[in-house]
Amino acid sequence: MVHPQLSSILILFLLGFIAALIDSTVGGGGLITLPTLLSLGLPPTLAFGTNKFAGTLCALTSSTSYFRSGKINVKVVAVLLPLSLLGAIVGAIIVHHLSTSFLKPLVIVLLFAVLLYTIWKKDIGRHMTFSSFTKKTWLIAAFVALIIGFYDGFFGPGTGSFLILFFLFIGFDFISAAGNAKVLNLASNIAALAAFAVLHSIDFFYGIILGGAMILGALIGPQIAMRKGVTFIRPIFILITFVLLLQQVWNLF
Repeated sequence: MVHPQLSSILILFLLGFIAALIDSTVGGGGLITLPTLLSLGLPPTLAFGTNKFAGTLCALTSSTSYFRSGKINVKVVAVLLPLSLLGAIVGAIIVHHLSTSFLKPLVIVLLFAVLLYTIWKKDIGRHMTFSSFTKKTWLIAAFVALIIGFYDGFFGPGTGSFLILFFLFIGFDFISAAGNAKVLNLASNIAALAAFAVLHSIDFFYGIILGGAMILGALIGPQIAMRKGVTFIRPIFILITFVLLLQQVWNLF
């Protein structure tokens, strides 16, 4: 394989950094990184695996930043993380035997619902109202973590939006919702990455360049989000969800 010239490497690094700034706050970094990898000539199978490799490094870094800042509910994510991981493993296995095309219209509907709900509920995520789970809400949360983990391993687009909305819905503020969502997303990323590694679908040359850029962006992104607060992160969440919705509509036709 012919690897890119220095100018292409610099563009990849810059776009990876920008993608990580976005991804570490509201998700959706793949909207930038995946097309960039494809434009550099990587075949789709390698582009997806390489993108997952860099995205996993980004998720690990941003999760660590949120944890150190006390924006992650350790008790909640400790229970939900294994379920997200399990769901993603099952999804990654099944995707090799089934087509994902039947999910595309459903994802468009769900993303549209996320967008409308977030715009309509102007106060959602402004204040922390979550205190603890009841047995019923633990079961619901466990089911949601399992299903979204499965979805991420099986298909993927919109996972960050769905996870953040879930945590907002149960009473977390936007920053804590982003931190908790990033931890669960890390679990499903690891499962999907393992599947790509087994299939030898990772280009480590591109992956290390992109991953390094995304680590840097993921160190800075959460700090900006925590300083600027909800007034900063909410419009970005709405924008990224809208762009992701448009992308899925475009891909459908």
